[in-house]
Amino acid sequence: MLSITGYTDRLSVSPGEIIEFKISSNHSKPCHAGLVKILYADPNPEGPGIQEEDLSNIFSSTFPSRRQPVHPGSYGRVDDFPGISATPDFTVYATIFPTMPGGDIQGIVGTYDATEQKGVSLGIDAEKGLFVCSGEIGELCLRLPMRKRRWYRVWLSYDSTGKRLTIGQLPLERAAGVDDEGTAEIHLSEPPDIFGPDSFLIAALNRRPAPFAHFNGKIERPGIVAAALSEKEIRNMGGPVNGLPVIADWRFCDEMNSMRFMDHGPNALHGKLVNAPARAVKGSNWNGREMCWRHAPDQYDAIHFHDDDIYDCGWDTDFSFEAPENMPGGIYAMRIECGREEDVIPFYITPGTGNRRNDICVLIPTLTYILYGNHARAKTDEEYLSRANDWGARTSTPDNTPDFGLSTYNFHSDGSGIAYASRLRPMINFRPNYLTFAGESVGSGVHHFGADLYLLSWLEEKGYTFDIITDEDLHANGVSSIDGYRVLLTTSHPEYCTKEMLDGLYEYTCHGHMMYLGGNGFYWRVANNENLPGLFELRRNETGIRAWQAEPGEYYHSLDGSYGGLWRQNGRTPQSLVGVGFTAQGGFSGSYYRRTERSYEDDVCWVFEGIEEEIVGDFGLAGGGAAGYELDRADIALGTPENCIILASSENHGDSFELVYEDRLWGDKTITGENASLLVRADMVCFESIGGGMVFSTGSITYTGSLPCNNYNNNISTITRNVLNRFLRDSERS
Repeated sequence: MLSITGYTDRLSVSPGEIIEFKISSNHSKPCHAGLVKILYADPNPEGPGIQEEDLSNIFSSTFPSRRQPVHPGSYGRVDDFPGISATPDFTVYATIFPTMPGGDIQGIVGTYDATEQKGVSLGIDAEKGLFVCSGEIGELCLRLPMRKRRWYRVWLSYDSTGKRLTIGQLPLERAAGVDDEGTAEIHLSEPPDIFGPDSFLIAALNRRPAPFAHFNGKIERPGIVAAALSEKEIRNMGGPVNGLPVIADWRFCDEMNSMRFMDHGPNALHGKLVNAPARAVKGSNWNGREMCWRHAPDQYDAIHFHDDDIYDCGWDTDFSFEAPENMPGGIYAMRIECGREEDVIPFYITPGTGNRRNDICVLIPTLTYILYGNHARAKTDEEYLSRANDWGARTSTPDNTPDFGLSTYNFHSDGSGIAYASRLRPMINFRPNYLTFAGESVGSGVHHFGADLYLLSWLEEKGYTFDIITDEDLHANGVSSIDGYRVLLTTSHPEYCTKEMLDGLYEYTCHGHMMYLGGNGFYWRVANNENLPGLFELRRNETGIRAWQAEPGEYYHSLDGSYGGLWRQNGRTPQSLVGVGFTAQGGFSGSYYRRTERSYEDDVCWVFEGIEEEIVGDFGLAGGGAAGYELDRADIALGTPENCIILASSENHGDSFELVYEDRLWGDKTITGENASLLVRADMVCFESIGGGMVFSTGSITYTGSLPCNNYNNNISTITRNVLNRFLRDSERS
C-alpha cells in the first residue's frame, strides 16, 4: 500500500462549500497539507513541464499520520441476529454458483466469528470442499468437487432428536462422470450455537476488524427454517418455503437499486450489502424468456459477490477545506507531504448552479475519470519506469498498487468484468504527473486528467477566463448547470454519460455554442442512484470496443433499471449530438488532418483564418499528432445533421487502427458498405442547430495535445481560437 494517499468525499465544490479529505499515512511524523492550483500536469520535458501555483497562504494544515486500512470484498450482513429465538432444530440453506471453487476458504452463510470462535457457517475450500466453519465442532466436510460456474443447493441442518449435524450439496444440473452430490454428518450432544453471535453473514466469515474469506460467485435466496430438513425437502426448495417454520427468507430481487436486502420471513431480518456486489444478475431459474430483471424479478433473485469489490473505503476525515467565496474556478489539489513522501489529490472549484461567472464553461469528464479509476493496463514495465524516473513522473500505478480496487476496464479475480466504479477510494491514476502510456506511445503518453490540462492551460495562456462544471454537476442539475454560457467546451475524452447528462447537453446545443474537442465521446451509458453517492454502474453488452462483456440476460443496470451498453444501442448516437461518433481505435499515436475543399468556401473559411497549410495538426504531445488514438467520424445515417460541414479529415493512420465492432458485419463487410479503411478517420465538423446554436467537433482524443506545441502557437491553436472567438461573438448577438 502507498505510504501516503487519500481521497475526497466529493470531486467538486462551489465557493462556501466544504470538501473533506481522508488520508492514510504509514509514517510516524505528522503530515502537512497545502493547497495548490494545478496549471499543467504533463511531465514531458518537451512541453511546458509541471506547473502549479502555491496557495498555501489560503490553506495549510498539519495533522497526525495514521494508517487507514482498506477492506475489499463484498458481503451481506444481518445485524442484531440474536434478537430472534433459538430453536433446537434448524436448517440454513442457500443456492450458490461458485466462480472460484478451487481457491482458499470462502464463507457462504452463517454466523461463525473467527475472532470470538463462536457461531457456525458453511464454507468451501479447495481441500475440504463444502465444510462447517466452527470453533466448537470437529471437522465436518464433504471433500467433493464443486464445478465452476454451476448451480448447487447447499445446506447445514441440525436434528435435535437424532443429535445430528448434517451438511450437503446438491447440483441443480448433473454432469456425466462427476461425483459432486452428497451429504456428511456428525453427532453432537448439544445444538451448535448458530443463534449466538451478533451477526449473520452472507458471502464471508466474520472477524475483527472486518470480515474475511469472501465468497466468489453468486448466492441466491439464502434462508433459515426451524426444522431439520431432509434431502428430499431440500431438493424441492426451488420456490417459496410454504408450510415450513420460516426464521428468515432473504430475497435479493427486492430493492435492486440499493445496498439493502429484504427478509420475507416473520422476523424482518433485513440486511445490508457491503462493497457493492453485482445485482441484477441471473438466478438459477433464469429461462432466457426475459432479458430485463424488471420484467421477471424472481429470475434475478441472486447477487454476485467478489473478494475484491470496493465501494467506499470508509476512511475518517483528517481535515476539511471550505472554498472561499471569491475563489476562481479551476483545478486545485491538496499536496499531502510527510518527509520526502507526498501525494497530490485533485478537486475542482465550480461556480454552483445559477452562479455563472464567465462566458466560457469547460465540462470536466469526471465520470470518465471514475470509470477509468485505477485502470491496470499491465504496462508498468522497465521501459515505463525508466521514462517515469527520467521525467520525474509517478511510478506508482494500478499495476503495482492494486490495493484500492481496479477499474471497469479490468476483471475481478474470478474473471468477471468489473461493472461498478466508485470515487470513494484513492484513484491513483487521477493525479497530475501521471503517465498512462510509455513504450507504445509517441510523445507524452498522458491521458485523461493530465491530458485535459492541455486545454485549460491553453485557455489560461490565451487570456480566456472560464468556469468549470463536472459531469456530476451536469447529471444532478441538468441544463441549468450549463445554461447561459455563451460557449461550452469539452476536453479530450467525455466517454461516459448518464441520461440526465445527455438530456442537458441536447437541450443546450439547441441554442448554445458547443466545442467538442475530443474523441470517443458520449459512447457508453452509465447509471447511478442518488442514494448511493459516488457509485456508477456500467453494463458492457454485445457490441462496442469493450474490455469485457456482460453475461447474456445481464445487460440492464441494477441502479436504475436502464438498458446498458452503447448510447448508440439506446437510440442516442454521438453523431446526433455533436455531428461525429466513435469509428476507430489504434495505438496511442496521432496523425494529421487534411482540409476539405468545402473548408475554403466563404461561410466556413473563417475556421482556418491565418492558416495557409492544407495539412494541420501533424505534431502534438499526445501521440505526435492532433488526430489519433480514438477517432470519430460523421455519418448522416447515424444522426449527423444534414447541414453538417466536414472541414477536414484525418488520414495516414497506422496498422494498429481498426474499425469499431458496431460498424462491422461478417468478413470485410461494414454497416455502410464502404471499405473499412475509409471509415478509419477523424472528421472535423461544424453545424448550426435548429434553435440557432452551433457545434464544432474535432473527433480525436489527441487533438488538445497539439495545443501547447511551439509555446501554444500553431495551426491547431489557431483553429481553436478562431472557433472560440467566433462562437463568443455569435452567441453575444443571439
